[in-house]
Amino acid sequence: MSKTLTILGGVAVAGVLAVGGWYASQHSEASLITAAQAQEATADKTVQTLPDVSLGQENAPVTIIEYSSFTCPHCADWHTEEYPTLKKDYIDTGKVKFIQREVYFDMFGIWAGLIAQCGGDPKYYAISDMLFNKQRDWIGDGKQQTISDNLHKIGLQAGLTNDQVTTCMNDEKRAEQLVATFQKNASADKIDATPTFIINGTKYSNMVWSDMKKIIDDDLAKAAQ
Repeated sequence: MSKTLTILGGVAVAGVLAVGGWYASQHSEASLITAAQAQEATADKTVQTLPDVSLGQENAPVTIIEYSSFTCPHCADWHTEEYPTLKKDYIDTGKVKFIQREVYFDMFGIWAGLIAQCGGDPKYYAISDMLFNKQRDWIGDGKQQTISDNLHKIGLQAGLTNDQVTTCMNDEKRAEQLVATFQKNASADKIDATPTFIINGTKYSNMVWSDMKKIIDDDLAKAAQ
């Protein structure tokens, strides 16, 4: 099963970033982007999108792009149950280049995205793993205070400083870029649910590992011909 993405437009952006100064009021004097600012940022000006962060050999014969949300339970299940095998047998061996693209359903997803991005490219996948593996723990009771505190702790556990985490969680420009990147990529690839996989240009919905393995092996065989 997967989580369905129903809105990709400005309304979704407003919902994702409609946090006002809440996180900031709890953790610093800065102010995170408001709903109105989010709409203006994406509708009335051009926001720079961000490049993909890839894992594995750049020239690997198979490229897998995964669209996932840090707040999607099915994405967390895939990352805890299937992804370790993909990484060990295919990414680490140079057969697959892996790219994760974030999808945002809510403000908590964007907060998690800001934490994942906080250490830069070298730390991105390590922090991403923590967010998926500990999803139930950091979401907890689902309250804003609980989630913000737990995400802050994950940032510290990943080796970031307290100031780094606070700065990242209040980074208005980065929040705009994350959402603009999500909108551009998800719209171009017609993503309507998570997790969704694009394997060598072909889109697939969530699947069991045996099915994904067969697709990868078939593409590897074609590349070897």
